[in-house]
Amino acid sequence: MIWVLLAVVVVLLAVIGWLVARERRSRQLKEGFGPEYQRVVAEKGDQRAAERELIERRERHQEFELRPLDADMRQEYARRWKATQRHFVDEPIAAVGDAEALVRDVMRNRGYPVDDDFEQRAADISVDHPVVVENYRAAVEISGRATRGEASTEDLRQAMVHFRALFADLLASSDQSSDSAEPRAADVPETTRS
Repeated sequence: MIWVLLAVVVVLLAVIGWLVARERRSRQLKEGFGPEYQRVVAEKGDQRAAERELIERRERHQEFELRPLDADMRQEYARRWKATQRHFVDEPIAAVGDAEALVRDVMRNRGYPVDDDFEQRAADISVDHPVVVENYRAAVEISGRATRGEASTEDLRQAMVHFRALFADLLASSDQSSDSAEPRAADVPETTRS
């Protein structure tokens, strides 16, 4: 009888340990992915499936050879971003396309794979940049509408703001010393300021 009771206690402790570990993992994923966690849960319709996907994203991300940009490269990217913003005034559709290409170029130079489809790029970015990945999704959606002639000038302005958020985050995470190469809101011309 005591062995049965002992076995039940051991099983209960194992179940409790498993539940605690699962809750801890969920909490870590929620904290690590922020709003992206809720988006994936809503998309999947199942918390467990969403968490499996987020874990797979982290595992894929660990295979990347991410690298910081040196100061000269960050300054060159900041210069190119400012030129793209100036271009927005005269040719907003072309400037949005340039902004998208510039973001992909920064991603490539940081070590993110950019040859995959957009959803995979967004998933890859979400591991390090979970707050601004939604900006990236919105900007690319607007950029697609712009190429079909379905985006207003205000939509295009929003796309620039969204691309800028990811662009600045990519440059800032490249060097946490916050030097002047990172674009700031004060650097953004009035036409693209949010």
